[in-house]
Amino acid sequence: MDPDRVAVLVVDDQEPFRGAARSLLARSADFELIGEAASGEEAVTLAAGLRPALVLMDINMPGIGGIEATRRVLEAHPEAVVVLCSTYSASDLPLDATTCGARGYIDKADFAPEVLTQVWVTREQNGFAPDL
Repeated sequence: MDPDRVAVLVVDDQEPFRGAARSLLARSADFELIGEAASGEEAVTLAAGLRPALVLMDINMPGIGGIEATRRVLEAHPEAVVVLCSTYSASDLPLDATTCGARGYIDKADFAPEVLTQVWVTREQNGFAPDL
């Protein structure tokens, strides 16, 4: 792991999104993919071992789902920055998305290097940013 790059864990039950994230992160000088999880349970386990700085968390997954997984990851690792990712419009997010500890939300259609950079640059802001 490169100490000059942000360590990222990608969590999504859909391989196509994980593959897109993998490709995007491979081309980034600022971010490094350190792990992938296909479920909320797997995300909690991997976060414990890998200690990612940034977690990109899908909302809808089988099992505990992204919102509960976010709570569990942050309970164990409050220094992590978790950003929810899905295809919801920001106005249609589940109500508990804003209270689970995630710092914001990225629509998967808007997933791009500059969006990740914005997430990281604004990570110290308090509260939930519904549309990064």
